[in-house]
Amino acid sequence: MAQKPSIPKGTRDFSPVEMVKRNYIFDTVKSVFQKYGYLPIETPAMENLSTLLGKYGEEGDKLLFKILNSGDYLKKADTGLLAEKASNKLITQVSEKGLRYDLTVPFARFVVQHQNDITFPFKRYQIQPVWRADRPQKGRYREFFQCDVDVVGSNSLLNEVELIQIVDEVYRLLNINVVLKLNNRKVLSGIAEIIGAADQIVDITVAIDKLDKIGLDKVNEELASKGLSQEAIDTIQPIIMLSGTNSEKIVKLREVLAQSEIGLKGVDELETVLTYLDALNLGLEVELDLTLARGLNYYTGAIFEVKAKDVEIGSITGGGRYDDLTSIFGLKDVSGVGISFGADRIYDVMNQLDLYPKEDGAKTRALFVNFGGEDELYALRALTLLRKAGINAELFPDSVKMKKQMNYANRKEIPYVVLSGEDERQAGNFTLKNMETGEQTKVSIDELIKVISI
Repeated sequence: MAQKPSIPKGTRDFSPVEMVKRNYIFDTVKSVFQKYGYLPIETPAMENLSTLLGKYGEEGDKLLFKILNSGDYLKKADTGLLAEKASNKLITQVSEKGLRYDLTVPFARFVVQHQNDITFPFKRYQIQPVWRADRPQKGRYREFFQCDVDVVGSNSLLNEVELIQIVDEVYRLLNINVVLKLNNRKVLSGIAEIIGAADQIVDITVAIDKLDKIGLDKVNEELASKGLSQEAIDTIQPIIMLSGTNSEKIVKLREVLAQSEIGLKGVDELETVLTYLDALNLGLEVELDLTLARGLNYYTGAIFEVKAKDVEIGSITGGGRYDDLTSIFGLKDVSGVGISFGADRIYDVMNQLDLYPKEDGAKTRALFVNFGGEDELYALRALTLLRKAGINAELFPDSVKMKKQMNYANRKEIPYVVLSGEDERQAGNFTLKNMETGEQTKVSIDELIKVISI
């Protein structure tokens, strides 16, 4: 019995029609990245596990896909650990590599490894798939594409402003109505400091970051489970639930964090970015959101998250400032900031809202019917001229019944069919059929190119 074909949960196949839509997203994002001076790189799908482990926090490490060593991967494994079924302790003995979890950590590795070959500040973009051993659900996949844009080697807050400009332009071009939420990890560190829990900043940020998903009561339960006192939890409440305009929130934060140097530095950075954005008059809605924590451990300054306003889905873009990421690979004092567009969630949003342009430049504009013999060669010569003129066109490969060739054009939604049989060849012209109206007209090659190009 033949095996029933299937793919792993959390992954997807994409048809040609779907890929045309996805490429529209990739091309739009890429065009904006390049406009701002960013250049492309690529890194391997798999990295050394030592590169990945410990960079995403305990929860992130659990979601890494590990690759078993080649050959007898159990040969060097500790028999005692095998007997105990201590899988976490066995990982490094049976696996040396893993699939990349994101594009930022591999980028940091790339910068350190190639530091003598790149110019700082180094502005790069990267559009590649990543993998996470997460539980598949709506908007959450095990394999998905990220479109990352980062700049390293500069502490300037102009980089944060530029990334927000990129967000504004990308979503304006894609016609998605979004809000960008902004916070700063220094502010969160200041909050941890004033409640006397500076050493628990990771626990606090991981819990706060779940507010949208699990609600305030569950967040408070998680904070309590991490050892925070009830007094500390009570102190946090009015801070993370802070309301008002961005300016009003800044004023309130200065009061609350008056005794925290690092907290006030974070407030200064937020105010600077917001001042620049006000001067630029962007159409993008920017909201200072103190519940935004982004659980990744490597963020040290500004953090961003973008959400679609017309679709119930998680964040479709996120990122932030990381000051210490390259130092774990031996290169100190190289600050970076970046943002990642989640192509798969953007794709889902655009599908749900039907935001794709009606005219698609990737589709075939004209199909030449194949009549065989000399007529086939006549069509082939004309087809070559259309393609040189930049028109997507095809010649049906087989000289079969007209009905089959017309069905092919209909199924592919090709707007024009070109008839170039013996009569047309003898007259040196073509019969052009508009597949929408059914109208047929005799045209020269120049007229053919002109009509199809419109």
